[in-house]
Amino acid sequence: MATNTSTAGTESTQKISEKFASVRTLFEIPEGVTYLNCAYMAPRLGSVTKAGMDAISATAAPWALSNLEWFDRPEQLRLLAAQVMGADADGVALIPSVSYGIATAAANLPLSRGQRIAVLDREFPSNVYAWRELAKRQNGRVVTVLREPGENWTSALLRTIDDKTAIVSVPQCHWTDGGNVDLESIGKRARAVGAALVVDASQSLGAGVLDLERVQPDFLTSVGYKWLLGPYGLGYLYVAPKWRERSVPIEQSWMTRAGSDKFSALDYTDEYRAGARRFDMGEFSLFAPVTMAIAALTQILEWGVARIEASLLPMTDRIAKLAAESNYSVLPAADRSAHLIGIRPHGGIPPELPKALKEAGVYVSMRGDSIRIAPHLYNDPKDIDFLFEVLRRTCK
Repeated sequence: MATNTSTAGTESTQKISEKFASVRTLFEIPEGVTYLNCAYMAPRLGSVTKAGMDAISATAAPWALSNLEWFDRPEQLRLLAAQVMGADADGVALIPSVSYGIATAAANLPLSRGQRIAVLDREFPSNVYAWRELAKRQNGRVVTVLREPGENWTSALLRTIDDKTAIVSVPQCHWTDGGNVDLESIGKRARAVGAALVVDASQSLGAGVLDLERVQPDFLTSVGYKWLLGPYGLGYLYVAPKWRERSVPIEQSWMTRAGSDKFSALDYTDEYRAGARRFDMGEFSLFAPVTMAIAALTQILEWGVARIEASLLPMTDRIAKLAAESNYSVLPAADRSAHLIGIRPHGGIPPELPKALKEAGVYVSMRGDSIRIAPHLYNDPKDIDFLFEVLRRTCK
């Protein structure tokens, strides 16, 4: 899990800057752009662009397409995604979006009359709408978890989850400001009351360490275009073993059925391909996006998720320090993630700030009352210092 107890906290920002000085050249980021917005969408790795262009060229000749493009390459991607998650490949499905993954979980998890589904306050809509519909159908209730003064998300969830809770659907960190959720503690509490745990890891997978064996989610889903550095429209769904063989997918694709890779002998069958493959989206071959995602996850695994997280912690610590010096509100170190941080001007976000940042070539996100800052390995301390120069000029 993403925490602020990493040993990388002892590593100076100068060493981090030197170590990853060449990383920026791997990305297609032009001079004059200070990009601190990976939580919005990752900039493109040159290797990912090349992989996509090569795949597009290859599909111009459909007569040359083989089983490699249709099934083997998606299997390669499935394995890489499993390695990033720390899961087995049989537990991973290829999906188009987090809403698809949450809908799959909602279609299979039981909810009885009067039972509750717990979600965080101001949770991202993709992790809310499906639960509202499920509660409406089953006469259940969605409970929005609010923090009381002095509480963090974990303590608020532990206070809320009880024997009436059937489903807990949470992120690893809050999308607006990086507020951390201790998934191990939440998973343990959910299991104790017989509740299912669903995780939206879109704002952490690839940049925050996650121990699936300890968290034990029933379902975990993520987009691929943020911290996983891949293309838009391709995401991932992890399904725990107990749900793989008895659950029903939300669409019935010919490609998810047993024997579908044998084009010359296709026949109707009630059997699915092994494991979580039954939950794959239709047309999961996605020739160019799959090839691009393979390049992206290969690079992430080369760096190592733990190493990425450890290298980003000094950056977010620096942001927190400069924010405090500017009299901004910041979550305590123990309550925030290593890779994503929100800062809140006490006077509110000035309406002219987005324009000032854009004119300076600085890119962050405004999320509610928070300025959300999401660095990656292509950033260094100078980027953070420049951001605060702009903020000091604008947020007076």
